[in-house]
Amino acid sequence: MTASLPAYTFRQGSAPLLVSMPHVGTLIPPHIAADMTDAALRLADTDWHLEILYDCLEELGASVLVATHSRYVIDVNRPPDNANLYPGQDTTGLCPVDTFAREPLYQAGKEPNEQKIAARREQIWQPYHNKLAEELQRMREQHGVAMLWDAHSIASEVPRFFSGRLPDFNIGTAAGTSCAEDLSHQLTIIAQSMALFSHALNGRFKGGHITRHYGDPANHVHAVQLELSQITYMEETYPFRFDPQVAQQVQPILRRFLQTMLHWAETAR
Repeated sequence: MTASLPAYTFRQGSAPLLVSMPHVGTLIPPHIAADMTDAALRLADTDWHLEILYDCLEELGASVLVATHSRYVIDVNRPPDNANLYPGQDTTGLCPVDTFAREPLYQAGKEPNEQKIAARREQIWQPYHNKLAEELQRMREQHGVAMLWDAHSIASEVPRFFSGRLPDFNIGTAAGTSCAEDLSHQLTIIAQSMALFSHALNGRFKGGHITRHYGDPANHVHAVQLELSQITYMEETYPFRFDPQVAQQVQPILRRFLQTMLHWAETAR
C-alpha cells in the first residue's frame, strides 16, 4: 500500500497549544475504496467541518494537525495494538470493519488482513503520531508547557454506543489523568455556564488514545478531548451540511475553551 496523500496537514502556530483533528479526513485511496461498500464511501462517521467550526485557531496562535485519511482506512485515535479503549463496551477498531450503525465497510471477504493493517499503520498512523509527538516536544522546549486539544464530533444519537441523546459537549480528560485538575475544573465551569447546551465530563467519552497517551501533566503536557454533538453545528443526515446559523452559537464557546487552555498555560509557567 502507498498512501496517495501525506498522512496529515500541519500548520505551526506561535502559542503552546496544539489542536489535533484525527477524524476529519475523507481520503480513501482508490485501491482500498475498490474493496469497500457504498456505506463506507458515504463516510458517515467523519468528524465533519471541524476546520470550519474552529475558525479561531490562527488568531489564537494554535498549531493545527489534521488527518487526511478517513478513519475507515485507519483510525489514528486508536492504540497501534488495537486494544479496546473501553473494556467491556462496544467500540470500533484500528482498522474498523463496520460503521457506527454496524453497516459493513468492506465487501464480503475483502476485509484488510494483518499485512494491510501493518502497512496502513506504518504509512498513515505512525507519521501522524510522529508529528504530534514532535510538536508537543517543541512546545515544551520553547514554552515550558504544551497544551493539546483533541477535537472530535459525533452524531447526537448513536444507539450502538449510548442510549438516548448524547450531551452536546463531552469533555474527556482520561478520568482526570491527562490534564491538571484545576484546568479541568475551569473548562467544566465554562460548560456549566452554557444555558443552551448540555455537557458531561468523563462520561461516555473519556478521551481516546491521543488524549490518554500524550496527556502527561507531571511532564507539563496537558491533554483534553472534546467530543462535540454534531447537532450543535451541522445537519446530521447525508450530505452532512454545515449550518452556519446554528454553528455561530457554538463557536464562541470553543474559543473560550481554547482561551482558557492558553491562559492556564501562561499561569502554569
